[in-house]
Amino acid sequence: MPADAERIEIGPRVRALRENMGLSLRDVAERCGVSATTLSQVERGETSPTLQVAARIAAGLDLRLSQLLRLDESSSVTIVRRGERRRGGDAKRGHVIEILTAPLPGQRSELTRHELRAGARTGNADDPPMHEPGSREIALVEHGALVLHCDGVDHALAEGDCVTFDADLPHHFDNPGPGDAVLLAVVSAGLRRS
Repeated sequence: MPADAERIEIGPRVRALRENMGLSLRDVAERCGVSATTLSQVERGETSPTLQVAARIAAGLDLRLSQLLRLDESSSVTIVRRGERRRGGDAKRGHVIEILTAPLPGQRSELTRHELRAGARTGNADDPPMHEPGSREIALVEHGALVLHCDGVDHALAEGDCVTFDADLPHHFDNPGPGDAVLLAVVSAGLRRS
């Protein structure tokens, strides 16, 4: 039997991904060239697409077929142990970053932990936006106090405060001191344009 004739069950995943991206059936149909009726039947489990159709659906969701089928994942649960965190930032300038999420293919969000010594900042006022258009960031001040500079406006944040903002705007966090501060941040990717 040819590979594209093998049937696969992906309906619930297609629906979840489509809804997470804020796309209608018609939107995805236009993006991938598969009819909205067929997509609806796939989502409801009334039909299983061939691999060729599944590949087109994956492309419409900005994924590779292996990502849609989760062939790139070894498990549905991924744990990043404390010692396995990816690290970055500039310790000499007082900013240390730990990326807490695993680098999985197709992942649409990332959780980071930032340690800022007194007087340190995550970036400079003239830095270009680091995140793609449509990205959003949620940040929680776990310890200390910070100032968010976002699109030319300052926002004072105390321990326990949580802020949500458009991450595609110029922004950075400052720690005015006197003590150190810790920030947890989740950045969710914007919708990619086809």
